[in-house]
Amino acid sequence: MEAFDKFKIWVLFICLICQLGHGFYLPGSYPHKYVVGDYLNVKVNSLTSIDTEMPFSYYSLPFCQPIEGVKDSAENLGELLMGDRIENSPYRFKTYTNESDIFLCQTKPLSGEEFKLLKERIDEMYQVNVMLDNLPAIRYTKKENYFLRWTGYPVGIKIQDVYYIFNHLKFTVLVHKYEEANVARVMGTGDGSEVISTVGKSGSETPGYIVVGFEIVPCSYQHNAGSVKNLKMYNKYPSPIKCDPTTVAMPIKENEPVAFTYEVTFVESDIKWPSRWDAYLKMEGAKVHWFSILNSLMVITFLAGIVLVIFLRTVRRDLTRYEELDKEAQAQMNEELSGWKLVVGDVFRAPSNPALLCVMVGDGVQILGMAVGTIMFAALGFMSPASRGTLITGMVFFYLILGIAAGYVAVRLWRTIFYGDHKGWVSVSWKVACFFPGISFVILTTLNFLLWGSHSTGAIPFSLFVILILLWFCISVPLTLVGGYFGAKAPHIEFPVRTNQIPREIPPQKYPSWLLVLGAGTLPFGTLFIELFFIMSSIWMGRVYYVFGFLLIVMILLVVVCAEVSLVLTYMHLCVEDWKWWWKSFFASGSVAIYIFLYSVNYLIFDLKSLSGPVSATLYLGYSLFMVLAIMLATGTVGFLSSFWFVHYLFSSVKLD
Repeated sequence: MEAFDKFKIWVLFICLICQLGHGFYLPGSYPHKYVVGDYLNVKVNSLTSIDTEMPFSYYSLPFCQPIEGVKDSAENLGELLMGDRIENSPYRFKTYTNESDIFLCQTKPLSGEEFKLLKERIDEMYQVNVMLDNLPAIRYTKKENYFLRWTGYPVGIKIQDVYYIFNHLKFTVLVHKYEEANVARVMGTGDGSEVISTVGKSGSETPGYIVVGFEIVPCSYQHNAGSVKNLKMYNKYPSPIKCDPTTVAMPIKENEPVAFTYEVTFVESDIKWPSRWDAYLKMEGAKVHWFSILNSLMVITFLAGIVLVIFLRTVRRDLTRYEELDKEAQAQMNEELSGWKLVVGDVFRAPSNPALLCVMVGDGVQILGMAVGTIMFAALGFMSPASRGTLITGMVFFYLILGIAAGYVAVRLWRTIFYGDHKGWVSVSWKVACFFPGISFVILTTLNFLLWGSHSTGAIPFSLFVILILLWFCISVPLTLVGGYFGAKAPHIEFPVRTNQIPREIPPQKYPSWLLVLGAGTLPFGTLFIELFFIMSSIWMGRVYYVFGFLLIVMILLVVVCAEVSLVLTYMHLCVEDWKWWWKSFFASGSVAIYIFLYSVNYLIFDLKSLSGPVSATLYLGYSLFMVLAIMLATGTVGFLSSFWFVHYLFSSVKLD
């Protein structure tokens, strides 16, 4: 009956979750209903380029500014860390009202510095990123009968040493009629808009529209200097503007102004609200992506299965062999045979630098927990591309609260190594709280100085630096100390055998043991190198990453393979009477980080060929080093903990004198 009651509780819980899913939209995806004539305000994000990987503010270039002044939109922690700077723009539309030849502004004559900066941004292939109702503008180009999708549009183009700017924008807004009673209608415009419920009023009100697509076509158009002289913002241009994306006509010249115009067309679409991000997610290579991931999963699962079967059969055979012998035969066997049984008095001898090992394992638990939690929530849709910045925010949140797990694991391992002695647990907890964050702080601060020197929006503002330090010392450090306290109070893991006072001499090996340890990282690397390509492309090539379900599967498989590789290597070292397995088990799986870093260098050379300048390359390698360090700690922790469990189980399962 007890089991049945638990089953009923779980069924009710699942039903409740399902009802919540039907009743509410996921964060960042709530539909806004606009009535005909309501203003739609376009926002702008940082200028980005795959050539430099350094974002810059939209208004760092001589573009038109809104009448009410430039205002920052509400940003979360993740947006700031990613270098997003979302601001209002002068572009505004009326819902379901087509407009053409709208004059925006004419800049002052370009100064020498502005002219030089515009040319640099065009040479560096900077893209202008605009968005409407949280949808980035998408641009379609046709190449060899294929339609390519791009987000944003280029600042300009260089043709035969002449620089042209795209100064006329043709917007197309796809809308879908929406008459649901439980959808809120947005009243007003800008950040001060109010959400008013329309429950019970749907029949009496004019049906509204929701934005389901936002397309853009940039054009370079030569305006008549006399025609724009007396025009004000949002006035109609006196003559029709023909937007032809295949030709350019507006060269930029020093001491000459640039006029900007735009047009907007509303098109009613069959696209439903839940499908409006499909155009961004169906990027090129999707079929190859899914096929490659599946192929990788099948191959690695097969290899891991073979390793596991061989491993279990070998260990079981040894255990059965020892258990079937009587005491006299065991004594004779101890004298005659070599193998893992002969290191019984040294296998649990404290490793070199035990505090560092405990700290790295504790930080690895914290990073691994953060990765699992973030990917699971992302796979459930709570951190979709529509929720800009939530992925990074979620990672920071999970990392902070998992400080308690890091402190607990590190201190308990410390006490286990020293047979229950709890002295020094506070020092270990402090080191756990400061080791990985401290290294990360040094790396990010160094890179931040480079970004500050380049005036990039990718630089973390000083105020955010202060906030991150406060989060570190006011949340992460106390939680790590609390975890360390519980680890000090928890019973330590008792070793099944006693350790001799004099260390046993390790026989000379035919090959360096560390060579095998470093080579072991190739198998875990094989589980993720295809997925790694798409992750790197989303970070450095501006593509949208969305297959978090596959990423979760790959991560689970990576954990399994890391555990198996570390177990096999630990067993091999014990069989040749090498009892120094602690650090080797950690780096057997942690060495995958070396191959990831080499892959990052390969990606820089062959895939980011356009990356220009030493600053850009330094930023890339610095962020790659930060990522590789986190992966080493996480995978190394998996290998060490699995090996520790195996060694403990192995020597507690066999009868030893």
